[in-house]
Amino acid sequence: MSCDSTSGGTDGGLEFSTPMYDNLETNLPHFLMEYSDDQSLRNNQLFPDRESTLQYLKSYANEIRHLVRFQTQVVEVLRETRNGKDSWQLRYRYLKSGKVEMGTYDAVVVASGHYSTPYVPEIRGISQWNSNYPGTISHSKFFQRPQGFRDRKVLIIGCSASGYDISAQIAPYCKSPVLISVRSDPPFSSNPTTTICMPEIVEFLPPTQHNRAVRFLNGQIETEIDAIVFCTGYFYSFPFLSSFLPELIDTGNSVRHLYQHIFSIDHPSLVFASLLTKVIPFRNVEGQAAAIARVWSGRIHLPPKFEMLEWEMSTSEGGRKELVHRLSFSEGMDYYDSLIEWAMQAKGLEQGKLPPKWSKKERWVRGEGADLLKAFKVLGEARHNIRTMEELNFIFDENHPPKAGRWPENR
Repeated sequence: MSCDSTSGGTDGGLEFSTPMYDNLETNLPHFLMEYSDDQSLRNNQLFPDRESTLQYLKSYANEIRHLVRFQTQVVEVLRETRNGKDSWQLRYRYLKSGKVEMGTYDAVVVASGHYSTPYVPEIRGISQWNSNYPGTISHSKFFQRPQGFRDRKVLIIGCSASGYDISAQIAPYCKSPVLISVRSDPPFSSNPTTTICMPEIVEFLPPTQHNRAVRFLNGQIETEIDAIVFCTGYFYSFPFLSSFLPELIDTGNSVRHLYQHIFSIDHPSLVFASLLTKVIPFRNVEGQAAAIARVWSGRIHLPPKFEMLEWEMSTSEGGRKELVHRLSFSEGMDYYDSLIEWAMQAKGLEQGKLPPKWSKKERWVRGEGADLLKAFKVLGEARHNIRTMEELNFIFDENHPPKAGRWPENR
């Protein structure tokens, strides 16, 4: 992996690009977001800020921190097969010295995330528009702070978690209102006094017709746009696995030939963690780690290859091939619970570390998520004093079933 000890920013003269902007807050309440065996995140505001979350992760990793090789970039992963068994050759570079070394490993966990390679949709005229007005188009990955948009006319494209949050942050600084282009109903209702929702963009217009203008699906034209921020997500990208392309990745919208979104079907000693979107990431990875550890230790077993291929095919049915790793909130919780049930089948006297399945209360909170976050955000600066959902009048009722509703992409 490639990382530094501060997980973004600078360390020892090295700088790392990060999509975590200055005023970022989670859109999951702390008691859903935390690892099952560490509840210290609850000492923070209900939706923790980035610094609190970073410190939580550092503290959680303390006991294994000595095993992490920081400021080291994995350049290439190659597979070797001897006596019918796979082994893995890793070529890695020390970023400070530039020295390159090789190492041999029995197994590889790819846990580098999927927020590195921005996705910008191909829209008619966008390339020429970008050439005519350099520096006007950007992506949410490169957003850091709202002050740079002062007195500018801004168009946000996409309104999931980042689009909603960035538009809210820049609204006090930019020309009002913020324009938000969406293809479908957004998971949040935006502030009608500071934002206007627009339909999908169909064309970036040339300067011979208008100045800095775009045309929307309804035919409306908006001109004199000073800044456009694409909040349109990311491609899956693993350049260190280039020898496996396009076997694993073709369009960049998913990782192929995996069982349970984890195990390479052809080479099960290669696994991927946290590919899923719209799930609760920390607990989800706990469940995946429990399965990985028990499979690799031989305490549970993968099904036959044909069954794994059938499972993969079933997840791509109904037009979901490009969205195979995107689960609804209920699907994500059911997936996690299924991993725990699988891990509980492990043979041996000691069960090992095993997080619990989701409770009724946690499922209920998941369904109330968008409303809970909205109630938190509307408090402004006073939100920093909120520690529990009960302070916002969200009271769990065991007889109240969870909503089937929508939650934006989690972070």
